[in-house]
Amino acid sequence: MRIMHTMIRVTNLEKSIEFYKNSLKMNVIKRKDYPDGKFTLVFVGYGNEEDSALLELTYNWDTSSYNIGDGFGHLAIGVGDIFAVCETVRFHGGNVIRQPAPMKFGGGRNIAFIEDPDGYKIELIENI
Repeated sequence: MRIMHTMIRVTNLEKSIEFYKNSLKMNVIKRKDYPDGKFTLVFVGYGNEEDSALLELTYNWDTSSYNIGDGFGHLAIGVGDIFAVCETVRFHGGNVIRQPAPMKFGGGRNIAFIEDPDGYKIELIENI
């Protein structure tokens, strides 16, 4: 068994794709429109579907906003140079909501938090 993907709903599909491609260097793995259901699925990630967990961006054609809710915490992505990634996020218009620094209470590694265009929080963990 393995985790195959995590799905999040997005309000502007092209803006979300550009964010994950440009800011976090993910690749678009596959994209499919479902006209009868009025939605599009785009899978992004760092590897192929068979070997890696992907992020599924779901765009419902007739929905303009979502309530993320208080049950969702964040996605986590391992990065090399956390400071460079945060600069790339800023350059592409993203929000860095916690600057890179060691985790509180003795974590040791630098972490940061950013937000995607829909406000989903993403934790960056340096040197995974």
